[in-house]
Amino acid sequence: MAEVKFGVATSHVPAIGVAIDNGKEDEPYWAPLFEGYEGARKWMADARPDVVILAYNDHASAFDLSLIPTFAIGVADEFPIADEGYGPRDIPPVFGYPELAWHLAESLILDEFDMTIVTDLPVDHGLTVPMSIVYGKPETWPVRVIPLAVNVIQYPPPTARRCYDLGRAIRRAVHQWDEDLTVAVFGTGGMSHQLQGERAGWVNTPFDTSYLNRLGSEPEALAEVTHTELLKEAGSEGIELVMWLIMRGAMSREVREVHRHYHVPASNTAAGLIIFEGT
Repeated sequence: MAEVKFGVATSHVPAIGVAIDNGKEDEPYWAPLFEGYEGARKWMADARPDVVILAYNDHASAFDLSLIPTFAIGVADEFPIADEGYGPRDIPPVFGYPELAWHLAESLILDEFDMTIVTDLPVDHGLTVPMSIVYGKPETWPVRVIPLAVNVIQYPPPTARRCYDLGRAIRRAVHQWDEDLTVAVFGTGGMSHQLQGERAGWVNTPFDTSYLNRLGSEPEALAEVTHTELLKEAGSEGIELVMWLIMRGAMSREVREVHRHYHVPASNTAAGLIIFEGT
């Protein structure tokens, strides 16, 4: 039986990918951030999941305002690296797991989640930066990936509760898959940040710290946080935190925190990382 054993929640700041690709991890600005990622990379080298289901938001690379799926699942064999305006990142292509992805799509749709099924999906920094954070710069990614794109760009995004419930449904679907697989679920984006308007550069460290503290032990309470509360406390792009609840919903009720890192600033963003193992 396949099993969701690991959960990772992390920011996906595009400048982190640029720093990795250009060998800037040891520069004074970036060193404190990347020092906090070393523990995550060592943990991942030991954990070695077979498959990652990665919840992220696309940044007008695969979707634009002509097509806005609330939830989209990639079912292809391979996902090319998107050109985000400065050429694709020089990283390996992302290989999928179409058999499991189609199973997830069927199970989730029959569980009354309206998934958009995508067979041609270039992936941008929303997906690739989290992979680089935990795997560094491998010649090939040592894991297959099922992309789960979530709309947090165009109003209305899904609620925190809907994302948490989707995570629970993913857990059920994975456990119905008759193959011995270890699965990790990633929730990405956040933490507090705003890229435009009067509050551009907004960071709310007390809110971020509270969110990290409560994610393991109080996910049901976080699932009740409204869009308005998230926008007020975490900024306009802080709405991405609903994707962390997909990860948390897919985990067991009780989890063990194995690594945490929080740093300000990464570009103009509060960058957070937390890793759970199921109990």
